[in-house]
Amino acid sequence: MREFEIKITLSTAKKTIPPFDRLEFGRTFTDHMFIWDYTEGKGWHDPRIVPYQPITLDPAATVFHYGQTVFEGLKAYHTKDEQILLFRPDQNMSRLNKSNDRLCIPHIDEELAVSALKQLINIDRDWIPTAEGTSLYVRPFIIATEPYLGVAPSRNYQFMIILSPVGAYYKEGINPVKIAVESDFVRAVAGGTGNAKTGGNYAGSLKASENASKNGYSQVLWLDGKEKQYIEEVGSMNIFFKINGEVITPEINGSILEGITRKSIIELLRYWNIPVVERRISIDEIQQAYHDGLLEEAFGTGTAAVISPIGEFFWQNEKLVINNGETGKLSKKIYDSLTGIQYGTEPDPFGWTVRL
Repeated sequence: MREFEIKITLSTAKKTIPPFDRLEFGRTFTDHMFIWDYTEGKGWHDPRIVPYQPITLDPAATVFHYGQTVFEGLKAYHTKDEQILLFRPDQNMSRLNKSNDRLCIPHIDEELAVSALKQLINIDRDWIPTAEGTSLYVRPFIIATEPYLGVAPSRNYQFMIILSPVGAYYKEGINPVKIAVESDFVRAVAGGTGNAKTGGNYAGSLKASENASKNGYSQVLWLDGKEKQYIEEVGSMNIFFKINGEVITPEINGSILEGITRKSIIELLRYWNIPVVERRISIDEIQQAYHDGLLEEAFGTGTAAVISPIGEFFWQNEKLVINNGETGKLSKKIYDSLTGIQYGTEPDPFGWTVRL
């Protein structure tokens, strides 16, 4: 990797690191952050690590009015031998540039971004929790900062990285979730922004999630925006089904986010010689497989939970209870193997982890 000069200003007023057994996701932030500016005609410039602080923006900044913003999410893990591991950070920065393309944001130098990320984590490495299942959540993001009330790409941007220690996603073991299949609202369509990681996608999903929560369901299963028949994603996760011994996940179609955990699980299943296919799959096919006794498991995948087993779907006033509402064997095996690689307790035959 190339060497990059990143200016570093260390904090003189360190925060008190909270007890790692009381962490709440996304509420606590470390002592430092990374900032990188973009100015039209000058390009990306002045990469720096500074004390964590509020940012000042003009009220007319493009991000507030037209939502020109993208983000990523990944984690740093503390191993038992006192090492720090990252999981496929190059994939996150590559996907960030794909989102940049869709939102008309200038590409970043992916190598510099990964280098900055490593330096930032090293500076704040004391914030990485050591308890089982805990980690340091990493949030890179870009916002449009030009003060201009016109529907056009901004001429100025800021790329930032902030860090947040997070507790174990499953404090008492993996617990299957209940999912409501959404039939009214639409998340995305091909040609839209569904395959970009941008804030508006998530704001637009809140109403459906709120309605599902009122009925006792933790997340929403989105169907395609055209026919409202074909399965796309679960909330902020990709989704997999095990039907009659075969694992099926919706194919990338222009409206589904290309999850890095999703990609890793497909590679892991193929490594194990477990049949896995990417194709269109309808909610009717899932319902029929359930009635035929062939729907063995279902699980969501993403950075936060890695694997989120699904114990029940609610569709057309019918509860489809999967594997008696319990975590399936394959879901547990994938979770154990992938987290083992991430925490350095299992071999990494793929070269996915990066040691700081």
